[in-house]
Amino acid sequence: MNRRSSRAKILARAVLLACLACLAGPTFAAGGRLLASGGASQVEGAAGGGLVPWAVLAGYGTRDENGGTAFASRLHTDDYRLEAFGLAWTFRNRLELSLARQRLDIGVLQRQLDLPWAALGQDVIGAKLRLGGDLLYTPWPQFSLGVQYKRSHDDALPLAIGARSGDGWDVYLSASKLFLDMAGQQVLFGLTLRSTRANQFGLLGHGGDLGRGRDLVWEGVAALLLDPSWVVGAEYRQKPDNLAFAAEEGARDLFLAWFPNKRVAVVAGWVDLGDVATLGQQQGPYLSIQVSH
Repeated sequence: MNRRSSRAKILARAVLLACLACLAGPTFAAGGRLLASGGASQVEGAAGGGLVPWAVLAGYGTRDENGGTAFASRLHTDDYRLEAFGLAWTFRNRLELSLARQRLDIGVLQRQLDLPWAALGQDVIGAKLRLGGDLLYTPWPQFSLGVQYKRSHDDALPLAIGARSGDGWDVYLSASKLFLDMAGQQVLFGLTLRSTRANQFGLLGHGGDLGRGRDLVWEGVAALLLDPSWVVGAEYRQKPDNLAFAAEEGARDLFLAWFPNKRVAVVAGWVDLGDVATLGQQQGPYLSIQVSH
């Protein structure tokens, strides 16, 4: 086992132990926040939508409570299948810690290029700090600063196609605001700025032969609350283009989220990843299920 892999496992265990330790604590989320105000689980484990982290923190805990979520997600495009699962825990509506594991089935690409790998995977360890503001109760949006450490399960394929590293850091700043009466509708807007070197969210490594430095990219969400339990919206996520092996395009989705209560959230959507590793127009359905504590 190499040293970087050992460090990644140690970090993952530390986050998991911190989350589990909170279960024995004296305070838990009593549901003081409004339904759906914690969002769903983003594919990298942070609270947000499917593609984009929002400034909100996981769970429904207020400043005197702790709370968290667990999730499982699946995206099936024409030629790939992405599965992700993980958990997040929020301390007193101030600090969110998250851990996610992703697996990308590349069977079609494997057969076309005669590759020895059938799948790619990575672990994502995240932290998000609420800096100020509030989704609802202040004139300013809620602002949060996040970081995600991404570690590939196997560096061989990313390095073979030109990536400079199998692991890397993303740092992002998110702002989110829910307007309760915009032309008679409840509308949520969010914007995220991310500093990253990740190729295809990190699944194809970090950096590449077209770019050594970090890119500043943007991500956004616009959503309409149909009623307290139903949310419909769209997200866009810009991505860097580091590899001569294959051009990388932005990702987008349309989603419908159902929050029957504060324990469960179900998100269904249609995702367009653009071209992925030489295979064009990767689109398909997305489903995510989240449980909250």
